[in-house]
Amino acid sequence: MTPQDRQWAEMMQAAARIGVGPEGFWRLSVKEWRMLTAGPAQATPLGRGELERMQEMWPDD
Repeated sequence: MTPQDRQWAEMMQAAARIGVGPEGFWRLSVKEWRMLTAGPAQATPLGRGELERMQEMWPDD
C-alpha cells in the first residue's frame, strides 16, 4: 500500500466513524471535509472590557 493509499484509507475510516458513508464522502468538498474533521474551535480569551461588561450584566450576589 502506497502512502497515498494509506491516507485515503485513513480518511475513509474517519468518515465512517462520524457516520459519513462512501457516497457522502465523495460528495464532500475539501472545505466540508476539513470542517467535519477539524478539532474543536478554540475560544479566544476574554478581554478586560468583555469581562467587565459580563460582571455588570451578571453580578455576584
